[in-house]
Amino acid sequence: MAVQRMDNVLIVVDDLDDVLSFFVELGMELEGRRPLEGPWVDRVVGIDGCREDIAVLRTPDGHGKIELAKFHTPEAIRSEPRDAPVNTLGLRRVMFAVDDIDATVSRLRASHGAELVGEVVRYEDVYLLCYLRGPEGIVVGLAEELG
Repeated sequence: MAVQRMDNVLIVVDDLDDVLSFFVELGMELEGRRPLEGPWVDRVVGIDGCREDIAVLRTPDGHGKIELAKFHTPEAIRSEPRDAPVNTLGLRRVMFAVDDIDATVSRLRASHGAELVGEVVRYEDVYLLCYLRGPEGIVVGLAEELG
């Protein structure tokens, strides 16, 4: 049996409202938000007494999703520096296709204080690409297809 699809990527956050607002500003759509707790959650995540709030966002095409989770019990722990460089082991970024990379970067800088990790670069005649660091050090990749 093979993988059928990728359903979502989980990002554990400290400030759910701030990170949720960042992804909505990026262009994702809020699918739902709710608290989670109970024996079934404890069994799935392997933490007894788990209590969290989640928000699920989807890309406008409906195929990609991000789940944001704010853990109340137990509190989340940080396993690496907040602004870890992109060559740190583990999940480093999520890439999004955008229609105007410069406008997207400008909008996220103004509304959320996002900062470029490097710079916007041209990959051959195919893409403009960049990495952008948003709230809580979350890195998103942006790709604008050319021509």
